[in-house]
Amino acid sequence: MTGINHDEPYSDDYLQDILASVKTIAMVGASPDKTKFSYGVLRVLHETGYDMIPVNPRPGLAEIRGLKVFPTLAAIDRPVDMVEVFRRSEDLYEVAQEAIAIGAKVLWGQIGVVDQQAARLAERAGLRVVMNRCPKIELFRPFWKPRLDLKI
Repeated sequence: MTGINHDEPYSDDYLQDILASVKTIAMVGASPDKTKFSYGVLRVLHETGYDMIPVNPRPGLAEIRGLKVFPTLAAIDRPVDMVEVFRRSEDLYEVAQEAIAIGAKVLWGQIGVVDQQAARLAERAGLRVVMNRCPKIELFRPFWKPRLDLKI
């Protein structure tokens, strides 16, 4: 799919279709540190039923939450539907190349992770792309209505 303007909000249908269609998610930049946002997202997505694959090249890191950690996307031993990226925006292009190489269907850049060239590369290869969004938040958005009238 091409022609998506990633500077505009994604449609709810686009995001929900992705989250409903993917089963296996490789999380690049997964952390074993329970205080890190990536750990919380990994936990919630795993508990929601996704087959989560942590990807982190740290030597000696064998598992996160009982899930086997892989050092690279290429090392993963099964098909991956979505690659979720908890890295700097500058790293997204390289991750996009790796996601294409393993046959992923979706490249998802976490909040703050944006690279238009990486998006174009992935889309030209047939991947759907989401950037600057959190799948954990999007997963529950249809059921969550903010109450802006409440005092903080």
